[in-house]
Amino acid sequence: MSSTSTLRRGLSQRQLNMIAIGGVIGAGLFVGSGVVIGETGPGAFITYALCGVVVVLVMRMLGEMATANPSTGSFADYARQALGGWAGFSVGWLYWYFWVIVVGFEAVAGGKVIGYWFDAPLWLLSLILMVTMTATNLFSVAAFGEFEFWFAGIKVATIVVFLGLGSLFVLGAWPRHGIDFSNLTAHGGFFPHGVGTIFGAVAVVISAMVGAEVATITAAETANPERAVARATKSVVVRIVIFYLGSVFLLAVIVPWDSHRPGASPYVAALREMGIPAAGHVMNVVVLTAALSCLNSGLYTASRMLFVLAARHEAPVQLVKVGRRGVPYIAIMCSSVVGFLCVIMAWIAPGAVFVFLLKSSGALVLSVYLLIALSQIVLRRRTPPKRLRVKMWLFPGLSILTLAGLVAVLALMAVDPNARTEFWLGLLAWAVVLALYFGPRWRRGPAKPEPAASPSGKATRVLVLANKNVSTSELFDVVRRVDAQHRAEYFICVPANPVDTGQAERTGPLYVLDATVQAAHRRLDAILAAMRDIGLPADGELGDYRPLRALAAAVQSFRPDQLVIAEARSSWLRLGLVDKARSAYPIPVTHVVPRQQATDLAVAP
Repeated sequence: MSSTSTLRRGLSQRQLNMIAIGGVIGAGLFVGSGVVIGETGPGAFITYALCGVVVVLVMRMLGEMATANPSTGSFADYARQALGGWAGFSVGWLYWYFWVIVVGFEAVAGGKVIGYWFDAPLWLLSLILMVTMTATNLFSVAAFGEFEFWFAGIKVATIVVFLGLGSLFVLGAWPRHGIDFSNLTAHGGFFPHGVGTIFGAVAVVISAMVGAEVATITAAETANPERAVARATKSVVVRIVIFYLGSVFLLAVIVPWDSHRPGASPYVAALREMGIPAAGHVMNVVVLTAALSCLNSGLYTASRMLFVLAARHEAPVQLVKVGRRGVPYIAIMCSSVVGFLCVIMAWIAPGAVFVFLLKSSGALVLSVYLLIALSQIVLRRRTPPKRLRVKMWLFPGLSILTLAGLVAVLALMAVDPNARTEFWLGLLAWAVVLALYFGPRWRRGPAKPEPAASPSGKATRVLVLANKNVSTSELFDVVRRVDAQHRAEYFICVPANPVDTGQAERTGPLYVLDATVQAAHRRLDAILAAMRDIGLPADGELGDYRPLRALAAAVQSFRPDQLVIAEARSSWLRLGLVDKARSAYPIPVTHVVPRQQATDLAVAP
């Protein structure tokens, strides 16, 4: 294994599109929708409509931030930039906690489905699923994407077929069945338990819709992150309307709401009502696929969150290592270990520890969505208009309304007897995470005074002048020294110099200019990719072939508060570039001298 820290961009647009489409279709739709219909009545699809609106708005806000600054850590980095280190730390660890619990839960659920056909211990079947999906994630990000592509394809195809057959059935185009919508009002009316029940199930339904935001995390490992995120987030509206509202409405029409049994798939009941043979076997295959898809994407998402937390030195730094295939293998293994432990706990104490973990993760996604909404409101005002390729509708009014809606859902959970346990356990989990963040800082005592902020009062602006491909570990060290709060904006300037790029030694005079520009572009792209992989917002450009003039132009256009000069060749030292920069600009200048034999840096005073 290598110890590089750059993720490989191995996901294709085809894979990302299907991940985005299938991300909103989980086992919660195929099984959990029956519980919601049973508790709410035929009006359950209104609950799904309300939740769909919330998820769509949050995805639009997330899409705006992700296209402006694609990042592997996605919303954890945006929360950190907008609200501070505590928010990024909270989002990262809470989201990781949610997904590793989901990984264990889906492994158990998949094992139960396989047990429908094979007589084997549940723990053994679940263990096999865990090992298989862990191996898939360890192999390469392309392998993950291909598995998820086909898993999501099966889920989407099932829903599409069900929508087609169900529509024919309710519209009277089915053999020996006329138009019949009586189940919407029979058996106690449209709201048999009262209108308030449509709000009581909101928390459960939103939790079932979790997964659409995974597309913004995977985007950092595609060749064109901005385009990928824009397409994925723009189509989420159609996906939720068709897959959730359409199918749940048909379920309410085809099968009486009071005939749904907890733990049984309402789709099986609907297919049997329509007279389709082998409905149980067909849907069991689909539910197994949905569980494997959720397990696969959950392990991927959890490992990438660990990767970013390690990049921010909020988790063991070893987790940032990636292997020869470009995947964070240590982060994947650590996340899968928690999944294995969940499988063991579900086997040993199914009614105690595992249930506690499952319930404590229930409200966490709502808390994460809340921080996403807050982050978008703050970052929108800091982002240059030219970087806003996807914009939140009717900003700031709709953003504030989304934020208020999420607060209202959490308040409903606090007073609802059926959701109160999940709310308080989720709050307890958040309190533990905050204690882990603030505890070490409290023990260290008051922090040293930070460098003065920019005159505007906004986050620090750091200009990096580089003539080499700065490694991720070197960037970590620079960030710790000049940007302790991780709130800086970065601008990278690479002088297009034939000597500094090495082209003067390898290319003839006739072609040296083109070769130099190409080499400088490759160097700039590599630095920007490495910075974005660890969640740092960065732009850049090529500079003049004369480093001093390149620096002067970059300072004039970017107006930094701090300057970092990274060099690997002696030519800049002979020019006295560092001393001249310190005398010319009244801002802190950090001189980074990379060592060739170690990852540590020696920073000149």
